[in-house]
Amino acid sequence: MTEYGSGREDGEDSGNLIPFVEARRARLDLPVTFDRRELDHILRLYGQMVAAGEWRDYAIDHLKDRAVFSVYRRASEMPMFQIVKNPKLARKQGAWSVVTAAGVVLKRGHELARVLTVFDKQLRVVRAVRR
Repeated sequence: MTEYGSGREDGEDSGNLIPFVEARRARLDLPVTFDRRELDHILRLYGQMVAAGEWRDYAIDHLKDRAVFSVYRRASEMPMFQIVKNPKLARKQGAWSVVTAAGVVLKRGHELARVLTVFDKQLRVVRAVRR
């Protein structure tokens, strides 16, 4: 006997909720993009770091599988950091990550604000004092 509305005989629901935006993007083969709130949050951090003299340039890439905000100290260099949005990882380890130039993931998570806290700590070079 089938359960009403399930469409399966064993009574298990196999339906997955997919956000409309993701379904439309997959169907139309659209690139992954940052929405207005996400970009506002990232650009606010970028402005603070530029004011502190740490960052000088940025680039935004909207690729088929992810969106990347790359941060540069100089325009001619490799990016120092990349803020990556990968919707395919949203249910696993989180859609957001901060990656260094060497490919090391500094922080990963489900919420952009929490992932960007990795930049709250100012790392400084410590010099040994000789006596």
